[in-house]
Amino acid sequence: MIYDLQKASMWKRISALLFDAILLGIVAVLFALALSGMLGYNAYSETVNDAYARYSDMYGVDMKMSATEYEALPQEQKDIMLQAFEALNADDEATHALGMMMEMSMLIASFGLLLAFILMEFVIPLLLKNGQTLGKKIFGIAVMHTSGVKLSGPMLFARSILGKYAVETMVPVYIILMLLFGAMNGIGVIVLLLLAVLQAVVLIATHTNSCIHDLLAKTVTVDLQSQMIFDSKEALIAYKEKVHAEKAAKAAY
Repeated sequence: MIYDLQKASMWKRISALLFDAILLGIVAVLFALALSGMLGYNAYSETVNDAYARYSDMYGVDMKMSATEYEALPQEQKDIMLQAFEALNADDEATHALGMMMEMSMLIASFGLLLAFILMEFVIPLLLKNGQTLGKKIFGIAVMHTSGVKLSGPMLFARSILGKYAVETMVPVYIILMLLFGAMNGIGVIVLLLLAVLQAVVLIATHTNSCIHDLLAKTVTVDLQSQMIFDSKEALIAYKEKVHAEKAAKAAY
């Protein structure tokens, strides 16, 4: 093992990422289901669905058709559809339930993912040491500070919660939810594309092939089998001094 940077291979990083993403998704869904049950989300959803079905039958239209299908309708049918939506919007119970669904969807998605990230990307790496998630553990890779020392709790928090959760996950999730509820237009798609491009540029341009969360926390993913990770900067300096002294002693001969 050596102390110079031994970057993890890209295929190992991708494999670990996919494994962790699947597990995190499962855990996030379980947390979201628990939260939705506690908050009574299903009751509001049933109210909205009943209202859509009632006004669809009343006006003889399909109020859940796509925008493309709507544009293909003759003007007479479009007018009827608008009347149906006006009636729906005038229904206080339905509009209240829809508003609660939107607010709770944001809340459930936020906290479901947050709890999943705290468990899978913060607590488990603290327990396994060297910033290892379950995926990284399986594929033999680790995370260290760019200086060569182990991650502290604040470093891991910045990497996992501020970087991975807040920037790389919740920004896209909020935009997607707002697009689904019709609360955002094409600007949201542009922001998503810009974020994806920024991530790709950072990954390619940095000599450590880092992601945004790595830049925020000043971390790098390494091959654990060949990389020396030191407990502190003092330990790293002491080791370098020892190596330098050994080289100097050999050079004397």
